[in-house]
Amino acid sequence: MRILRKTRPNEGAVPPMLLRENATIDEIPGQWWLLHTKPRNEKALAWDLLDTGIDYFLPLARLSRRYGRHRQEVVLPLFSGYMFCTCCSEEDRFVVINTGRTVGIIEVFDQNRLRGELEQIRRALETPRQVDLFPGIKTGQRCRVIAGSLKGVEGVVITRRDVSRLYLDVSILCQSAVLDIDALLVEPIG
Repeated sequence: MRILRKTRPNEGAVPPMLLRENATIDEIPGQWWLLHTKPRNEKALAWDLLDTGIDYFLPLARLSRRYGRHRQEVVLPLFSGYMFCTCCSEEDRFVVINTGRTVGIIEVFDQNRLRGELEQIRRALETPRQVDLFPGIKTGQRCRVIAGSLKGVEGVVITRRDVSRLYLDVSILCQSAVLDIDALLVEPIG
């Protein structure tokens, strides 16, 4: 049985996106599984898997965020709450579950499609272009604000001139109020 390292890296340390840093997704043997992590546990789980030698892929995006008057560069998981690993055996799955950082392990049946999609993400993240987080919200979809002073407000998201806007309907007037909003602050409804 594999044993996890007792010492952790410095707070804020960023694990490599792949256990085998210079490999492509296709070069990593085994069946890929989707790991549903506990909130904000993706990087810690990557460190745990690095310690045990289980192959994983944690797509990370380097983003510039504004906190008040200050800008800070942060590294966030591209898919919050999820990462991928090759749990080749029951023992590997047992190790992953016993980290205490997962909610579930989801089997992926279309391995070829997943490998192709993960390889595209890996290649995009290696370019100097900024890859940003996008919550999968489509133009015209009803959404709810999930953070900030507008938390709980519901409206329709429209993208115009590369800016996401939230339209708040007043149906009795057949009019809407509109405000610019960061796409990370909304989630789809339904």
